[in-house]
Amino acid sequence: MHEGRRHLGLLGEYFAQYLKVRVGYRGDFWIGLAASFAATIFSLAFVVILFRNVPRLQDWTFPEILFLYGFSLIPYGIFNVLSPNLYDFGAEFIMEGKFDRVLLRPVASLFQVIFENFRIESFQEIVSGVVIVFWSGRYLHYAWTAVDVLLLIGFALCGGAIYLSIFLILSTFSFWFEDRIGLSAPIWNLIAFGRYPLSIYAGYIQFFLSWIVPFGFATFYPTVRLLHRTRFHYYAPLVPVVTAACIAAALWFWQRGVRHYSSTGS
Repeated sequence: MHEGRRHLGLLGEYFAQYLKVRVGYRGDFWIGLAASFAATIFSLAFVVILFRNVPRLQDWTFPEILFLYGFSLIPYGIFNVLSPNLYDFGAEFIMEGKFDRVLLRPVASLFQVIFENFRIESFQEIVSGVVIVFWSGRYLHYAWTAVDVLLLIGFALCGGAIYLSIFLILSTFSFWFEDRIGLSAPIWNLIAFGRYPLSIYAGYIQFFLSWIVPFGFATFYPTVRLLHRTRFHYYAPLVPVVTAACIAAALWFWQRGVRHYSSTGS
């Protein structure tokens, strides 16, 4: 309990310090925020243009696709806020030797890597996702209940944790294979698949996005539950189980990687 409170306090200090530095360069901050928002608008515009020519995507209507897209932005935004150091872990921490500094501090190494840096512009993705979910819900005549809101929050947190866990596992490979680029880039592109129903893909892609790289449990299956759809509804109770498994696997890889780390030698 004491360590938990200590790390929670450190998290607040980390974020406050980073926010001061980030907002200090206001022009850079507003440009980054505008670029992040533009990317959200462009991807949303693609969905709108698609449905001008295709009235339904299999058995999914336009408002349902918007609901799925909006929900997918929430865990994606949570992940983006916390993930800057995971993208650059191999180049910055391993190749440049910054991980030595991390190990010298009396704070958990993983805590430092994740919470030392933030991408605060991505908070707009979370806000945009919530707005789109409730806006599309009006067209679906969605009657929100307290349980639905709690499920939305819980599923979003699980989705963010799944994304973080998968990319943390990929980052730990840098402990064994020193590479500035790493494996994150090609897997990152798969996130876009979760913005559409998995049922439109071939069976092997559905299997891959469910049981190999479980991005389907981050977005699609929670949306199925929130929309009360019958097909695939039995996967929704597995979301917290898959989340726990991903976190456990990520921690296991991280611990093994830290033990394998041998510094830069310089």
